[in-house]
Amino acid sequence: MLKTFITSFKLQNTYRTNSIIYSIKQLPLIKRIIPNSLYKSKGLKIFAGIISILWEIINIFIGKILYILLMIFMTLTWYKTNQADTFIHLFTFLTFAGGVLNTYMLNPTKDKYYAIILMNINAREYGLSNYYYQLIKLVIGFLPFTILFGWVAGVPLLIQILLPFFVVAVKLIVMNYLIYKYKKTNKIANENLPTKIVWSFVGICLLLAYGLPFLGITINSTIFLCISILAILLGIYSLIKIHNFKDYRKMYKQILTESNVYMQEKANGTQAIKDNSLKQIELDTKYTSNKTGFAYFHDLFVKRHKKILTEAVKKQSVVILVIITAMIIGITMNENFKTKTNEILLVYLPYFVFIMYLINRSSSVTQAMFMNCDHSMLTYRIYRTPKVILGIFKERLKTLITINLLPAVLIGGGLALLLYLSGGTDNPLNYAILFVSIISMSIFFSVHYLVMYYLLQPYNVSTEMKSSTYKVVQGLTYIVSWYMIQIKMPIFGFGIATIVFCIAYSLISLFLAYKYAPKTFKLRV
Repeated sequence: MLKTFITSFKLQNTYRTNSIIYSIKQLPLIKRIIPNSLYKSKGLKIFAGIISILWEIINIFIGKILYILLMIFMTLTWYKTNQADTFIHLFTFLTFAGGVLNTYMLNPTKDKYYAIILMNINAREYGLSNYYYQLIKLVIGFLPFTILFGWVAGVPLLIQILLPFFVVAVKLIVMNYLIYKYKKTNKIANENLPTKIVWSFVGICLLLAYGLPFLGITINSTIFLCISILAILLGIYSLIKIHNFKDYRKMYKQILTESNVYMQEKANGTQAIKDNSLKQIELDTKYTSNKTGFAYFHDLFVKRHKKILTEAVKKQSVVILVIITAMIIGITMNENFKTKTNEILLVYLPYFVFIMYLINRSSSVTQAMFMNCDHSMLTYRIYRTPKVILGIFKERLKTLITINLLPAVLIGGGLALLLYLSGGTDNPLNYAILFVSIISMSIFFSVHYLVMYYLLQPYNVSTEMKSSTYKVVQGLTYIVSWYMIQIKMPIFGFGIATIVFCIAYSLISLFLAYKYAPKTFKLRV
């Protein structure tokens, strides 16, 4: 089994190394001076290999610290309950949710597909060795931070140490149940396609995790010790059953199909996404438009693709309304919650940059535009002329801003209302600035992603993402948005700065798009 794991690790590292070299070759200027023979360069392969290994090490820890920091530690101040008990409570229920969403073994990744299906490596040895490796990484990645954040929160040392092993135990129990179910039904779950039952279970876990502490109910140390001991015992039993299971090849053949493997590349325009998009297109001839020219062409596109473009926004809006309603109820029923909400709203406006980044649909909408329109239309010379490109660009910008405006209006109006109900502010202008700044953030991301799409057009004719520059800009956008979580500033100062920045950025970006889009908006090879 060790030999199989070493082979699989080399395979993963080779794939990652070649991906790094490919990404380097896609960067502006560099791609013109680096030949394809670079893949044969031993020195560069060693360099890329070192980066790959360093990333593997960083990846062990980075996700874990962000998970504990954002999902657990930073939420402790929301509650009046004991911090140590609240930390344990949140960790427990989030672990239950994560246990059913991420099994590791049933994730149909490319490396599994290449190794088991294409290279015919022993499926049991490959699956188990990599599964054990993931579980070991999980313990190593979690342990320093359960100790660090647990110590700050006042969690007993024994429980700090037990928490990572509790996570492993839950994952083992879930995996054993899925294998047991497979033996009975001959059907195995694909973790990239959670069922309604799974999503319902996750929703219940999240509700119990974040809702019960508001009622003063938490899992204390004694209860957790009982739960964790039981889980670890069941985990050991599950480990034995998983290890002794024989039909891994047969099981993997069900999930390691091309459609499943490539479905997870959501950002890369895979066939699975294209098929799903086609199902949502309205082909009814009743859709007409009284517009002319580019506006007519775009208006028909929007009407026939309204499910793809607006369905997620409608769901977001419902969730936002539910959250705002729950916050209003909390404010009216709990004086401490009311005071805390007011304090947060007055200085946490920068936090909403990250929230607006998360809910903004511009990236998905531009991807839908390419899949269902541009990947075909860009093959025609007339569609690449400056007049056509800029005409459609203007219409698309209006549509993007409109699509993202509904949740932005709800959030901006909801925050202003919550600020008023929770005690208000000394400066009445803060209500208007709070509302307008949220709208500005929404407009900023709408402009940002559309301009990115036109200046860096990342897809080829097969709707595969081929632009490393686009990925870098995407990554920087995420990093800057996430960094805003750390900033605390009064509404007036940050709100004015946000509005001014949005206006300036939009004007500059639109100028660049109008000047360069006719040259850059084309199919990649």
